[in-house]
Formats: sequence, structure tokens, C-alpha cells
Amino acid sequence: MTTATTKTTSPEPSAAATGIAERVASVARVAEEHLERTDRDAVFPEHALAEMRRTGLLGLLVPAEYGGCGGTLTDLVDASMTLGRTDMSVAMILAMHCQQSEAVIRYAASPLREELLTRLAAGELYLASVTTEPGKGGHLFRSYAPLREADDTLEIDRAAPIVTGGTVADGFLITMRSPHATADHHVSLVYAHRHQLRVEGDGVWCPMGMRASHSVPLTLKGTVPGHQVIGEHGAFHRIAQSVFGPLAHLGWSAAWLGTAAGALSRVLRLLRDPAGRKSFDLGSQLLMTRISRARQRLDTVHALLRRTEALVAGGADLAGANSQLLLNGLKITAAEECHRAVEDLIDAVGLRHGYLQNSPTRLEKALRDLRSAALNYSNDRLHLADGQLCLLDPDVRFA
Repeated sequence: MTTATTKTTSPEPSAAATGIAERVASVARVAEEHLERTDRDAVFPEHALAEMRRTGLLGLLVPAEYGGCGGTLTDLVDASMTLGRTDMSVAMILAMHCQQSEAVIRYAASPLREELLTRLAAGELYLASVTTEPGKGGHLFRSYAPLREADDTLEIDRAAPIVTGGTVADGFLITMRSPHATADHHVSLVYAHRHQLRVEGDGVWCPMGMRASHSVPLTLKGTVPGHQVIGEHGAFHRIAQSVFGPLAHLGWSAAWLGTAAGALSRVLRLLRDPAGRKSFDLGSQLLMTRISRARQRLDTVHALLRRTEALVAGGADLAGANSQLLLNGLKITAAEECHRAVEDLIDAVGLRHGYLQNSPTRLEKALRDLRSAALNYSNDRLHLADGQLCLLDPDVRFA
């Protein structure tokens, strides 16, 4: 198993970070050009993905020796926030892809690791995550679908109710019950190239928000070489604790914060515009209070995001109760406060600019997208876990 090298952040942006920011800005511009159509038609943002390929942004976290950007956790958080200002779907697509690529970086063995990292760096490999499964109710550490061994191969037969970007993905990281499992929580993570599978979509994607994520149900069937297991059989819980959970909560929260920050920025520009100043009473105490409250919510999320980022980047023991509480608290708080901030803004600017789809503030879209945040790995489920974790930390020690 390949172990992780702790990624540190520097106080001044490096040349590499500057280059990453330029790539992200290029993807954001393309996403903006196609935003109206992808949201209206609920189609995957293929032009934005093509720009991620062209710029090498799909290799954001891939080490430079493989041709990647050599990006840090801070780069991932910043990229997710920036893209979230334009389109939350695009931000989530990149964040989730990077979560998958980091699992390959840390846990894939040779020769699979070298093959995948080279292709990621070249923009040839967009990864989709297959962790949802019928009947398990969101339990990440459980799988019912058996991964069968036959000679030196692994047989995959897997249904998933939600796979973001699965219809266009070049490869998949799939959780399945380990070949020698004696319990449902003995889960393996296996990689499969698209050409190694028969991929069938089932159903129509027509959600309230996050429409461009195109997270349709899929059925995956095929056979892959035995060396395409990521990490050890039955040890997915380690990958989940060190990569999947932390990067999901950081990447998602950054995307949500970017979405809410973009909404606030557009509202403020509207209020500052000469035409806007004629439409709004900038002396209104109620208006100023609602704007202030929205900003306060976002500053709170930002502070918690950066603290959690520092914890993960610093190589802390993420299995500890206080670390888990911080990670879960970030996800819960970001989901709730970013959504509430946009609600504050809608109340502040009223029906015309807060509720109509054709308003330049795009508050209506931001609200629809952010409503998914509390449901994306349910806040209720995390609160239940956190209540139990609190009992393990009676001294209330902060991470």
C-alpha cells in the first residue's frame, strides 16, 4: 500500500498555485458560458469537463513527477470555492473527482498507480465514485454486492442509485463486499476502466437543483484484473477515514461556500450599481441587517473550513473523536449556513431579484442547489454519529 505524504501549505502563493488558479479561472469561464443550458436541460457540463482536461486540472492533486499539478489541499479547497461561485455542480464534480484521485495517489499499488496517475495528469481520466447502493441507506462502510474472484480477475456486478457524472466517466472507483468477507462492513474498493464494464443508465435526471451534476442511477457489470483493487481487500474503512470522508467534507463545503459567496457578491454589486441604488433603500436597517447576517454566516463557515483544512493537511489522527466531530461539524454547518445565507439574501432583495429565475443575482438557482447540501450524506445521519462521538469525549477537547 502506498502511504500518504503530508501536503503542506505555504503562506505565499507559489508559481504552481498561480498556475492552478489560472486553470480554475479558465474552467469557470467555460462553465459560465454554458450555465443557462446545463441548468435548464439538466445535462452534464461537458464543455467544463473538456476544459478541465485541456488545462490539466483533472490532475490537480497528482504529483508533479507524473506530470500533474502537484496541488495541495488548499488548492483543492480554493478551486472548489472559485468554481462554486459560478456553478455548484461543476465545483462538486471537480471536488469529487479529486477525492477519487487522492485515493489512487495514496493507496493504489504498482503498476495501476503509475498508469492512472499518468492518465489523470494528461486529462485522460475523469473518475466517478460508485459508493451508493440500494438497501444500505447511505452507510458508506457497508456493501451487499459481492466482489467475486475468478483466477486472477474480479467480477463486478453493481447497481448504484446515484453516480455523479457516471454517464461520461472514463473510470470508476467502486465499493463492493470483499471476496472473503464475513460481514457487510468488509468492503473493498476496486477500480474499473469504462471499457472493462458494461455501463447502463436507468432513469431520468430531473432534480430541483444540482441539475448539471447528472447523478443518474447506473448498473455496472464486467471483469477486471485482480491488481485493480485499491488498497487491501476488506480495508475500505481506512481509505474512507483518511481520504473519502475528509476530502468530501472539505470539497463539498468549499463548493457550497463558493456558491453562497457568489450569490452575496452578485447581490452587493446590484446594490452598489447606480440603477440598483434607485431600486433599494440603502438606509433600510432591515436590509443592512439581512446583508450583515448573510456575511456573518459565510465568515463562520470559512473559518471552520480553513481550520478543518489545516487539521487534515497537518497529518492529524482523523480517527479520533474530536477530529471526526470537527469534520462532521464542518459539513453540517456549511450545509445549513450557506443555504440560510441565500435565504437571507432572498428576503433582503425581495421577489424580483430573489425569486425570479432571470434575475442577475441567480439567487433562485443558488437556493435550489444548496438545498441538496443537507441531504448529500444526510445531516441527520451525521448528527446521530456525532451524538455518539460526544460521549467518547467527556472532557470536550477541540481538534
